[in-house]
Amino acid sequence: MPTAAKDFSIEEKLKAVIALQKIDSKIDEIKILKGELPIEVKDLEDEVEGLQTRLNNIDSEITSINEYVDSRKAAKKDAEALIKKYEKQQDNVKNNREFEAISKEIELQELEMKLCDKHVKDAQVRMQESLHAKMLTEGKLDVKNEALGIKRAELEKIIKETEAEEAVLEKKSTKAKETVEPRLLNAYERIRANYRNGLAIVPVIRESCGGCFNVIPPQRQYEIQQHKKIIACEHCGRILIDSEFNDAVKVS
Repeated sequence: MPTAAKDFSIEEKLKAVIALQKIDSKIDEIKILKGELPIEVKDLEDEVEGLQTRLNNIDSEITSINEYVDSRKAAKKDAEALIKKYEKQQDNVKNNREFEAISKEIELQELEMKLCDKHVKDAQVRMQESLHAKMLTEGKLDVKNEALGIKRAELEKIIKETEAEEAVLEKKSTKAKETVEPRLLNAYERIRANYRNGLAIVPVIRESCGGCFNVIPPQRQYEIQQHKKIIACEHCGRILIDSEFNDAVKVS
């Protein structure tokens, strides 16, 4: 149940949100440590999956070509058998008409044999192309799998080293959010989402905003130090606090 913050002073509200920022910043540091590794691992996994699918398709094509070659060789044998059959029939013909008819059948089967040979030759060319494509794809797949293994190992090592700490910090962040006034929490999360470094609360450093480094006027600096109201940078919108107050808030 979120703690009611409406009776808290501005200083107490600021302390709560500063503590939250410090916890979230530690979580951000862990994510920075992981860097782009999760994205790189996912991209490599997608590439490996794509190459494996391509390899499977090539294997299917090779199987199909082999089946086609077998069918053409079988068709050639059938034609050879028919030729032998027709040649025997020629020995028993009774007239030229029958002889010529059988001769035409023999010619047709001889053409069928030549066509089968051509089909087999063309298929063998396609087979060599497919085998070459398979070799190249397997090479690429080996390279990607090796890279994926390295990246996964790096990521798993970082996760193993940081997962316990990150889990504790996530719980602390959830608990800390319960102590922050809802309106201030909404503002904090909105501002935080706008910046890659996740800083929504920044101290004044050398009279400048610790987020965008624009100069803060003396009067505004004085108001920040009073902790009487929540003040945002006019340039970047981050909530401003004085550096001493920021340092005084400790997070265990």
